[in-house]
Amino acid sequence: MDTLDPASPAATITSVPHKPRIWGFWGTSLWGIFIFAALCGGQIAVLAYFLVGTGGSMDIAAAIRVASQGLTISLSVIMGLPAILLALWLAIRGTRTPFAEYLALRWTSWKSFLIGVVGLVIIIAGWDLMSRAIGHQTEPGFMLDVLKSARDDGALGLMIFAFCVAAPVSEELLARGFLYRGWSETFLQVPGAIVLSSLVWTTMHMQYEWYFFGEIFSLGLWFGYLRYRGGSTWLTIVLHGLNNFGAFLQGLWLSGQS
Repeated sequence: MDTLDPASPAATITSVPHKPRIWGFWGTSLWGIFIFAALCGGQIAVLAYFLVGTGGSMDIAAAIRVASQGLTISLSVIMGLPAILLALWLAIRGTRTPFAEYLALRWTSWKSFLIGVVGLVIIIAGWDLMSRAIGHQTEPGFMLDVLKSARDDGALGLMIFAFCVAAPVSEELLARGFLYRGWSETFLQVPGAIVLSSLVWTTMHMQYEWYFFGEIFSLGLWFGYLRYRGGSTWLTIVLHGLNNFGAFLQGLWLSGQS
């Protein structure tokens, strides 16, 4: 038998490793809905906890009252982070692509960071000037009310972490991490992925009035370009955090004046 002949040993069967892949358009879209639902679920769980804890009525008015409190909002934003991380892990696990690689969790050059900061300042200053020119408020009234509530509850430190760390990480991992990565490798290509992920990110801020949608969308386009240019989601996370921190300081100052 050939298999027993030292001159012709049996062929060794080697396993072929599975090639890592990226979700396509529909896979990215459907998983994106699931990930967003997980984010909302983590946040709603906090709201439900506070509603039950108050022991009052479980109607819409009570929900709105609890949801408008600074402490509740801060904790809900924070709890959305582990929920979205778990959902992202489930989505990416099936691709056999490393989690950090799929989401481009790598740092980029300091040059890209400086360019990002300069662009961020220009966009914010431009919208601020336009708001003053047309007599529109420069800070959403929603945020001013939340800041006053957080200050009364002694939860300003918690709010800083929620809005300047937890929210940027959660939103950027979804928009510029997962959605951009999948959509940019489809028929949308890079420009379409930047626009569509920016639109999705804008709709995640429905608590603001329509005027601020333009500013949010323009920031999304800038972050999307930086994600493409620098190949790093950490870059957009840091810039997003800086933007929120600046808005937090501005809102804190304005709320103290009213």
